[in-house]
Amino acid sequence: MNKELKKRIISSVFILPISLFFITQGIYYFASFFCILFIITSYEWYKMTNNNLSKVCGIIFLSLSFTSAFNLRILSFELFFLIIIICISTDIGGYVFGKALKGPKLTKISPKKTFSGVIGGYLLSIIILSMYLKSTFSPFKQSELTFKIFIFILVISSISQLGDIIISYFKRLSKIKDTGKIIPGHGGLLDRVDGMIFAFPFSYLIILTDFL
Repeated sequence: MNKELKKRIISSVFILPISLFFITQGIYYFASFFCILFIITSYEWYKMTNNNLSKVCGIIFLSLSFTSAFNLRILSFELFFLIIIICISTDIGGYVFGKALKGPKLTKISPKKTFSGVIGGYLLSIIILSMYLKSTFSPFKQSELTFKIFIFILVISSISQLGDIIISYFKRLSKIKDTGKIIPGHGGLLDRVDGMIFAFPFSYLIILTDFL
């Protein structure tokens, strides 16, 4: 196990319980937690980008993204949590499969991205969601992976991976590896939530259409 992976695991052990606590508590706890996340990600974006237009547009987008996530949390905690699971599973699947199988690169924008990682992201998100729906923790009435949920997973996983590539593109423009150093082994907070900030606005629009 390399040092980077060790740091990732240790950081996750601390971050996940703290995040779950604030997400599952009352709305005031959640709102305070979200405000802190928004300030940090906005700061990282502002420091990363060199173009003033990019700075402004990025912060406006982050505002819309966090607002969508907050509204979704109020509207349906179950779906909010579902999206987080999809994004995290996609991220882990992409990292593990990409490291293990390697193979052709996906794009020059993000040199570490591979086609095997993309497929791994889809597979793990589907597997984890299937297990989650069948578990006693799932609040959903159905315990099976329906066609609608399957399509929803693929769409959100795709958007999450696209969001990762978009942030990688801006990091490449700024000639930096990470958006920050706040999380050992992971980099900045924006590095960790890059997929989610794109997934939440689209998820919110999808859910408003009563697709699920």
